Amino acid sequence: MRDKKKKKFDFSLLARIINLATPYKMLFSLTIVLAILLAPVSMLRPFLISVMVDDYILINDLPGLYKMSIVFLIVVIGTVVLRYLMIYYSSLLGQSVIRDLRKNVFNHITSLRLRYFDQTPIGRVTTRTINDVETINTVFTQGLITMSADLLGIFAVVGIMFFTSWRLTLLVLAVFPLLIISAYIFKEKVKVAFEKVRKELSNMNAFLQERITGMHIIQIFNAEDQEMAKFKKINRGYTQANLDAITYYAIFFPVVEIINYFTLAILVYLGATYVIQDQVSLGALLAFPWYINLLYRPVRMIADKFNTLQMGMVAADRVFVELDRREVISNNGYQKIENFEGRIEFKDVDFSYDDKNRILNNISFVLEARKTLAIVGSTGSGKTTIINVLARFYEIEGGSISIDYKDIKTLDLNDLRKHMAVVLQDVFLFQGTVMENITLKDPSIPTKVVFDAAKTIGADRFIEALPNGYDYEIMERGSNLSMGQRQLISFVRALVVNPDILILDEATSSIDTETEEVIQYAIEKLIERRSSIIIAHRLSTIRNADYIMVMDKGRVIEFGNHQSLMQNEQGKYREMYDMQFAEEEALT
Repeated sequence: MRDKKKKKFDFSLLARIINLATPYKMLFSLTIVLAILLAPVSMLRPFLISVMVDDYILINDLPGLYKMSIVFLIVVIGTVVLRYLMIYYSSLLGQSVIRDLRKNVFNHITSLRLRYFDQTPIGRVTTRTINDVETINTVFTQGLITMSADLLGIFAVVGIMFFTSWRLTLLVLAVFPLLIISAYIFKEKVKVAFEKVRKELSNMNAFLQERITGMHIIQIFNAEDQEMAKFKKINRGYTQANLDAITYYAIFFPVVEIINYFTLAILVYLGATYVIQDQVSLGALLAFPWYINLLYRPVRMIADKFNTLQMGMVAADRVFVELDRREVISNNGYQKIENFEGRIEFKDVDFSYDDKNRILNNISFVLEARKTLAIVGSTGSGKTTIINVLARFYEIEGGSISIDYKDIKTLDLNDLRKHMAVVLQDVFLFQGTVMENITLKDPSIPTKVVFDAAKTIGADRFIEALPNGYDYEIMERGSNLSMGQRQLISFVRALVVNPDILILDEATSSIDTETEEVIQYAIEKLIERRSSIIIAHRLSTIRNADYIMVMDKGRVIEFGNHQSLMQNEQGKYREMYDMQFAEEEALT
């Protein structure tokens, strides 16, 4: 957490939150004006009661009492209208601010490096984007503006109390410090409890996100009981944090009631004496219980709203931490290319994910334009990392990567990725139609292009066989489709953007033999007339590649075509091929 959070109250953070309302200056100003008007208008009701008793009821002035009743009714209606407008417009302001903030947070998150998502639980990101942003809304709806109205109300009621009767006012204020002390203790206790609630909520979201995503693993390994035990512990922590906060509320509000009634008892006893001695009017004595309520209610609510304000600020600080992250790939490229020929060159490239353990060590190779490079090697050898740095999902630490003799750092990042298409082993499909998953709702992709692409790679038959065809609704992560069907959709998705460079990351490793023939045909169509990099597990699928690069522990240990590599009987590729061929022979 930031050091500034250790302060009692961070005014710079509050200023930054208020600055979020800059686009809505008129709306913000209107809510402030309504708050200022509401304070004195609310105080008029008990004052009018005092006047009606002393100046009209006690002297039997019924016509005057009738007129004052109309005035009183107008004030009541005016108070109701002002309160409605303040609640409505403060809520409108808060919703407008968090709508923009939620959009900015999402936009920022989509620009972060993949390393951020490697190190951050998805549930925590979800909490920041949804729960914490929503909590910031309370700064405007229940915190800052309403607290300002309550503070103005306190000053207004004390002023009118002194104007009505200084003797009764002093009686009330003599007990007032007890309320202030109680409110301060409550504020501090609830602040700690709410901070714990937010922390436990974040932990629960992170836990649930991960377990729901990996539910098939939990069920396969019969780990339901263990995970349930973990969830019960987290759930107890979250429940206890809420109960602690509720306990403080359960204590504070009765204490305020006791102080209120104690003040009222003193007021009635001594006030009646003052009335008998003709030192205080009867109207004033009748109005003061209302004044007490108007004085105590804001103090009681301010303590609660101050905690709401602080919780909103804690949430805002967490959101601003995310917004202030600079873990983004800097897009300082100034070149935009209409089309790539597709010549790719790695020269002495070094890279590590944690700045300590090298994944790529002095990698150098050249892939000529419109040729195919297959990358093979054991798990952890750095195959997928080659893709990640080529697409600039991660920045290299040494060396250079160029496309058509241009360093990729000089290319506009969006333009660079526009000319690439990546098909991963674990195909991710979104909830929506087949067509939406292919185009990713890009309106610039014509329907005919989608149909032609599907027909080209042989995916049209299975898509058209689905209920509603291209309008078939895919469930989350494509759970209602087979692995092969998901893979074919991802191939169509790659083809419709007509990439100059195609990357396939173990696209056939999870496919059965029958489906592999269909996928292999699709791959052959995909790699036609474009530069392609294929990360392969099954060596039989890459024998026709123009180049094969063998990697081991982040280094290139062999480079050539299938025939040349097979001639080296002591080579790693020959060893891998013979071993895999022997395994396939054994299975048959």
